[in-house]
Amino acid sequence: MEKPAESLCSDQVELRRWRTDDLDALNRTIHESLDHLVPWMPWAAAPGRQHTADFLARSEEEWEAGQSFAYAITSDTEVIGSCSLMRRIGPGGLDIGYWLHPRWNGRGLATMAAGALVRQGFLLAGIDRIEIHHDAANSASGAVARRLGFTETERIPVADGPVTPGEVGIDVIWRMTVDDWKTRTAEHPGRPS
Repeated sequence: MEKPAESLCSDQVELRRWRTDDLDALNRTIHESLDHLVPWMPWAAAPGRQHTADFLARSEEEWEAGQSFAYAITSDTEVIGSCSLMRRIGPGGLDIGYWLHPRWNGRGLATMAAGALVRQGFLLAGIDRIEIHHDAANSASGAVARRLGFTETERIPVADGPVTPGEVGIDVIWRMTVDDWKTRTAEHPGRPS
């Protein structure tokens, strides 16, 4: 199975495949970001060094298996967040996720990182669509999707309701097709995605 590049650059951020020796940097970034992450990320409710080590080991296994491709988001070599390309939406599709340390929010860096994932995702053979899923209350994630040119396709009530304290239990799905991406890239060659 084809895999993406292990390192991606996009303007002010560099994405690189997570490594097991990133444990201290990732653990620190998570702990400094908990107030920002707990409302949206179920895993953030019970963080710990072992949880972080397990994530890094799982990231390695999933990369090798071609299931998920997790990257550190860095700026000037400092780890400032995480993002992933994931094969969870069926054949021909990838979904992406992302988060940043709150000190780095508001600078367009999440959009740059997600844009790098979109470009890389559409370079993989057989990928015809990329999606972003988030809870309706997470307007920041929706803003990234909108800036990149994704189209909101549906809102689905989550069967078990909200999972985290910030959620309202409605999953918003944004989609970009490979044809949308090609058109957007041709019209705006210097823009993200």
